[in-house]
Amino acid sequence: MATFSSTPIVIDGKGHLLGRLASIIAKQVLSGQKIVVVRCEEINISGSFFRNKLRYHNFLHKRHIVNPKKSGPFHHRAPSKILFRAIRGMVPHKTARGAAALERLKLFEGVPPPYDRKKRMVVPEALRVLRLKPGRKYCTVKRLSHEVGWGYKDVVDRLEEKRKIKAQAFHERKIAAIKLRQKAVSDASPSIGKLAEYGY
Repeated sequence: MATFSSTPIVIDGKGHLLGRLASIIAKQVLSGQKIVVVRCEEINISGSFFRNKLRYHNFLHKRHIVNPKKSGPFHHRAPSKILFRAIRGMVPHKTARGAAALERLKLFEGVPPPYDRKKRMVVPEALRVLRLKPGRKYCTVKRLSHEVGWGYKDVVDRLEEKRKIKAQAFHERKIAAIKLRQKAVSDASPSIGKLAEYGY
């Protein structure tokens, strides 16, 4: 992502490692790039599920001693919020520059309507298959979030299933249209050659 683009970059979160993706996004939003991350629930965390679950429960145990309901650390359970907090920790979010950077960031579970028709990118420097040693344990944010109280796992899974079916149908229609166009061009090429002889 060396080049700067005026349109938002849409990143598909599936298969990326949480910390590596967060650091790359933090750097980009601070430099002025708008970024959208979809399928946050499919992001991976290195380490076994059990270990990550213990770490999250340790985090849940931390709270504000004077008024726990008001101003303690907020324990967000949604995958998009877990990624947001990781990115926020890498951005000077209490300054105007950092706050403006976080405004340029949008995070979603699943792939909501405007972005299901847009081209989605991956970040090779953050992909689990390229960065994590084969055989190492990892878990998904979806499973961890569901374990600690995120209630929309089934809803997101159902909507994603519907979206994939629609995307497959759209792809098949597109391929059929391309084949028809190629056939029409090949059928018309002899007559186009004759027209070229007459100076058209």
